[in-house]
Amino acid sequence: MSINSYPDPALLRATVAEHGVPVLLLSCETIRSQYRSLHEALPGVELHYALKPLPHPDVVAALADEGASFDLATNGEVDVVRAAGIAPERCIHTHPIKRDGDISHALAYGCTTFVVDNPYELDKFLPYRDQAEILVRISFRSSDAVVDLSYKFGIAPDQALDLITKARDMGIKVRGLCFHVGSQSAMSYKHVEAIGFCRQLFNLAALEGIELDTLDIGGGFPVPYTEPVMPIDDFCRPIVAALERDFSGTRILAEPGRFISAPSMTLVSSVMGKSERGGTMWYYLDDGLYGSYSGKLYDHCNYQIIPLKLLEGEEPDERRPSVIAGPTCDSIDVIYEGQMLPELECGDLLVSPMMGAYTWATATEFNFFPKTKIVRVD
Repeated sequence: MSINSYPDPALLRATVAEHGVPVLLLSCETIRSQYRSLHEALPGVELHYALKPLPHPDVVAALADEGASFDLATNGEVDVVRAAGIAPERCIHTHPIKRDGDISHALAYGCTTFVVDNPYELDKFLPYRDQAEILVRISFRSSDAVVDLSYKFGIAPDQALDLITKARDMGIKVRGLCFHVGSQSAMSYKHVEAIGFCRQLFNLAALEGIELDTLDIGGGFPVPYTEPVMPIDDFCRPIVAALERDFSGTRILAEPGRFISAPSMTLVSSVMGKSERGGTMWYYLDDGLYGSYSGKLYDHCNYQIIPLKLLEGEEPDERRPSVIAGPTCDSIDVIYEGQMLPELECGDLLVSPMMGAYTWATATEFNFFPKTKIVRVD
C-alpha cells in the first residue's frame, strides 16, 4: 500500500453510515497480500506473525489460511491462537522475561519453544527442561531503527556463548539464536551484521559440543506511513544473500508484525467539535492519543489525517494552520499542531490509512471513551 493509497470514499461513507464513527476498516485481503509479499522476499524462512501489533481473530484466521506460523508473548496471545484452532507446533513464545505461569500456560497449549536472554531466566526452566527448548536472544543495537528493540532485551553478544553453555550444563535444550534489530529499520545492514555474528556463535557452540539448528531473525521490516520506504524485495535481498552464505540448511524463522498488519486498517473519525483559540483553529476528533492514535506516543509513529472531502475531490478555497486534538479531557491528547487544513465543520469525516499496527492494540478506554470498533470490509 503506497503512502497515497486510500480505500474508496464511497466504501468509507457506507461503512460509517452502517457502523458510525470512529471506525477502523480491516482488510484481510491486505493481510494476505502483505504476508505473501514477505514470504516471496524471504524464501525458505518460516514467518511467525507477531500478534502484538494486531491480535485480531480475523487476522489470525486469514494468516492461518496462508500457512503462517505465530509468535506469542503472553497468555492472552496463547489463548487467541488456541481459540482459532492453531496447532501449537506452529507457534513460538518469544517474551524473554516470563513468570512460571506463563511457561506452564504455553506448555499446556503445546508450545514448547521459548526465548531467554539472561541466566536468571534459565532457572525458571529447570522444572520444565524435559518439555521446553530455548532460543537465546542476542542484543544488536541499531541507531537506524525507529524503535530500538535491543535496548530492553537481548544478551550482549560477547556473553551469549556463556549463556548457551550454562543452559546446556543445566540440562536445558538450546535450539538456536534469535535477535531483533529494531522496528522500522530503513535498511537491512544490521540484519546482515547480526546474521554474520550468529554464524560465529553457531561455530563456537559447536566447538563446545552444542549443535544449534535454528536462527530467528526477528522483524523490523519497514512500511510507509508518511514517507516512502525501501521495497520489501530490495530490503530483504541482502538478508537472503547472508542467510544463503552463512546458514544454508539451517531452520530460519522471522517475526513480522507491523509489516503484515499496518496497511490492513484505515481509520475514519469525525470532528466532534471546533473552536478558534489564539487565531488558530482547533478540531476535536472522536478518536485520539488515548485511542487509535496511541501509536504516536507508544510507537513513535506519525499518521496521515486527511479530510474525506478532499479525497472525494473537493477543492478548498484556502487552508490554514490547525490543531487536531482527541476527545478526552486531558491536554496531552493533541494529535498534531500546525496542520494545514481547510475549514472543517462538526461531523466532517477524516481518514487515516496505515492504522493496523499498534493502534487499536494499544488503545485505552481512558475517560470512558470506548476503543474504536473494527469492521471487516472484505
